[in-house]
Amino acid sequence: MNQPDLGLKVSELRQLKGLTQEQLAEMCEISPRTIQRIESGEVDPRAYTLHCLSTALEFDFEEEDASHENIWLVVLHLSSIFCALPVSLLLWSWKKNKSSRINNQGRLVLNFQITMLLLLFAALFLVMVVPVTLAVMGDAGVNALESSPVIMLLVICIPMPLILIGIFTTIQGVLNAMRALSDKPIHYQLSIPFVK
Repeated sequence: MNQPDLGLKVSELRQLKGLTQEQLAEMCEISPRTIQRIESGEVDPRAYTLHCLSTALEFDFEEEDASHENIWLVVLHLSSIFCALPVSLLLWSWKKNKSSRINNQGRLVLNFQITMLLLLFAALFLVMVVPVTLAVMGDAGVNALESSPVIMLLVICIPMPLILIGIFTTIQGVLNAMRALSDKPIHYQLSIPFVK
């Protein structure tokens, strides 16, 4: 639920419970001015504040946003297929204070994408080293290719790491998008925790 609807709902629920803004603020351990600003639609509450309001007013504001949250989670996880780090970073930065699920799962996606980008750079380096080495070797390199089927096979298999990384990221992105939709735990294999 977004502003101004959220503020109106908080105000409505507070009045139904017979609470003043000061009493609600005390229950949530925040300032009365924050309650005023939320109810007037001036600010969007942080995830923690929204959770406190949900508890005090016995209304799940996050459930109201569940369908939108699921869409953003799917976009976030599927962006890992393309290692679209800027897209994931912007989405996570924009939504992390509004949803604890997006905050937690966004960190996992970012860590996975950073790890995969490092692997891609390493694989690209290998792909570039072999042709440069053969070019430097000149005729000796061409003769080695023609005379040895093992070397020819190695040259043909050079792009294989790039293909395997692409397949792996696709599988991980799709599986975790499906897990997010069914509220199952998210896990990215081979992910180094850069963002904590």
